Amino acid sequence: MKCVSAVLLRWAAVKRYLSVLILFPLLVFKANAAFAQTRTSDPESPEAKQARLAWFKDAKYGLFIHWGLYAIPAGEWKGRQIPGLGEWIMNRAHIPVAEYEQLAKQWNPVKFDADAWVQLAQDAGMKYIVITSKHHDGFAMFDSKVSRWNVVAATPFHRDILKELSAACQKHGMPLGFYYSQSQDWHEPGGAGNDWDFGPDLGPDKKELKDYDGYLRGKAEPQVRELLTNYGPVALIWFDTPRMMTPERAQRFAGILRTLQPKTLIDGRLGASGDYVSTGDNVIPSGVQQEYWEVPATTNHTWGFRKDDQDWKSPGEITFKLVDIVSKGGNYLLNVGPMSNGVIPQASQDNLRTVGRWLKANGEAVYGAGPSPWGDEFGEPSAKGTKDLRGQPLMLAHNEWRATTKPGKVYFTFFQEPRVAFDLPPMKNAIKRAYQLADGKPVEVKEEAGKRQLILSRPILDPMATVVVVEIDGASAER
Repeated sequence: MKCVSAVLLRWAAVKRYLSVLILFPLLVFKANAAFAQTRTSDPESPEAKQARLAWFKDAKYGLFIHWGLYAIPAGEWKGRQIPGLGEWIMNRAHIPVAEYEQLAKQWNPVKFDADAWVQLAQDAGMKYIVITSKHHDGFAMFDSKVSRWNVVAATPFHRDILKELSAACQKHGMPLGFYYSQSQDWHEPGGAGNDWDFGPDLGPDKKELKDYDGYLRGKAEPQVRELLTNYGPVALIWFDTPRMMTPERAQRFAGILRTLQPKTLIDGRLGASGDYVSTGDNVIPSGVQQEYWEVPATTNHTWGFRKDDQDWKSPGEITFKLVDIVSKGGNYLLNVGPMSNGVIPQASQDNLRTVGRWLKANGEAVYGAGPSPWGDEFGEPSAKGTKDLRGQPLMLAHNEWRATTKPGKVYFTFFQEPRVAFDLPPMKNAIKRAYQLADGKPVEVKEEAGKRQLILSRPILDPMATVVVVEIDGASAER
């Protein structure tokens, strides 16, 4: 009971957080969609693209890993806490390249264990991994022959992180993708983003002031070729912050991927058409979307490790967000930021494994599941007509339940203890039977005055979330 009480207390905090949730800002999603409409010259058929996306659509839940030299200062520089994301410390503190390079001499993560990382992802119920191969600081976490600013040549560790992780993923059958910062590179004079060493990217007339194409052709594009050539099957390349990425420049990267590994997915942040849309960081849409999408999200408030950020999302909050995202048709890519010694913080490990145990019993409602046939359960506009910071209508979230689907089945996931009689939403289909997913216990379906109800027993099966399966006539629910 003590454990159950703790879970309930954590979930109570989640409900308070969600009670006035600003749902997905349409402006951000439309911006991603605009990128998706900038088509490359790739003549492939829509069927070929869908075939490439098939595993991704089934996976639903992935592990993001942000790891690099920024884990050494861990949010602190010269005795001062630097505000902002852990991996942005070079930018936020305006650390000169020559000073930042000294961190490489300290990089020796002797506790790094690629197999343990993959095992964590599997224990957590995650179906793919994406790791930073090069973040904005320009440091490559692999043995790059293009630049000596990499983990093998510049550190006493002398081990290829990505090579070891790739081998572990292949051994465990885990798809592996690479984050690659194609545009920002604060280490290179021609890369975007470093205005404290190399001056601004653009002049007052918006004319480029740096040899950006020289950087792309000399470092970024060759390193992407290395990733696609030397590390086995690559599930996806996760590009980011497409500053100055014209369609022609984006097409060069797309051409490399389609030539070397045609099955590799391109995310939504390259600067032109990707295979799917990347939402804003930690931003969940307000409803079902037409294009396929993924939410990149943190387990606390940062991506790269910060020693002062221990505010972890609870297992209940992670579970709600995962099912909420799947019920709207997307994927959840949830991040961990390992420490500089190679260990993923224990608190985030514990929370992810707790979610994994829930998924072991209830994963059928998540993996390969389709979106809700309804949508009213997501929320409603504020009655006062209030708008958020982007000028969009403020939405009040509902967090009682979510619905996901498979042919002939609707999965109702309850995050709060529902009323004994739960009113089923409008559905013309005949109902064959209903039961709790985790233990198969039958659930009574009662029809009265033209309404159908699930008669739920007490106490509710799982204090974190209970799934009831409703089997129906027909492949999909008809409203």
